[in-house]
Amino acid sequence: MQEEKKVSAPPETSHSVVRKKMSNQTAVTEFLLLGFSDIRELQILHFVVFLLLYLISLLGNLLIITAIALDRHLHTPMYFFLMNLSILDLGSISVIIPKSMASSLTNTRLISYSGCVAQVFLVIFFASADFALLTSMAYDRYVAICQPLHYETVMNRTACVQMAASAWIIGILYSALHTGITFKISFCGGNVVDQFFCEIPQLLNLACSDLYLIEVGFLIFSSFLGLSCFLFIIVSYVQIFKAVLRIPSKQGEHKAFSTCLPHLTVVSLFFSTATFAYLKPTSSSTSRLNLIVAVLYSVLPPMMNPIIYSMRNKEIKCALSKQI
Repeated sequence: MQEEKKVSAPPETSHSVVRKKMSNQTAVTEFLLLGFSDIRELQILHFVVFLLLYLISLLGNLLIITAIALDRHLHTPMYFFLMNLSILDLGSISVIIPKSMASSLTNTRLISYSGCVAQVFLVIFFASADFALLTSMAYDRYVAICQPLHYETVMNRTACVQMAASAWIIGILYSALHTGITFKISFCGGNVVDQFFCEIPQLLNLACSDLYLIEVGFLIFSSFLGLSCFLFIIVSYVQIFKAVLRIPSKQGEHKAFSTCLPHLTVVSLFFSTATFAYLKPTSSSTSRLNLIVAVLYSVLPPMMNPIIYSMRNKEIKCALSKQI
């Protein structure tokens, strides 16, 4: 008998592989986050370092909120916005750090699908509301220094409440839209997120449908919105510094600079690192660089705000000493 010839199947092309993945994909129920190290001693070190950062941020922001809430002398627009910023910073750092600390302590990197959705929503919400509030604070300083005679009229109680509420509402709406678009995408590129929390650019690396292009377009559009706010802040501070340099009193000049420069430092750090994280080509950077950049824009600003923006403020120090 003649032996049957075995005909080997032609090699699959990349398109057929993608179609096969799409047809056979199972629903992603959990994600695997990136750890800082696989060495147990370094995991414990990461836990301790993040615990210290978290406690510093928690203590600093809670002290600011308490001081402003209890001292009637601090019931002014600048400190009202600062209290809202501290509340947002507390929420922002509480979304990321405790989960990362628990992962290092228990040596597990899993996060559920719903947990990842919640984390993305809250991270985007706090970040966008934070930036909107920083823009309002720049406008407040501009009116206070460049138009002091109109300050009480322009920055009245109603206007301040409306500006703060707008920042929170913008954050909620923007985050809901952003999160909804992201998780409409089908994930078939595995479930390993190359970051220590659920970050949208890293989730897009797992996408296997053309819907991810919508999210990429939305990220680019968002960057233009962020850039517009950043340019507004820069222009405001250019006008502020021009006005400050015309102040004859050196004491007044020093007070204006000490109020504005820390704010500008926080804004610049937050905007530059967040823009780099979300707009850089993910293939061009290593996992370690991703981790460092993420820490710079997600962990440092909430911790540094109380230190460089308020703890050098004599009025805050005086209010805290009264409470203690």
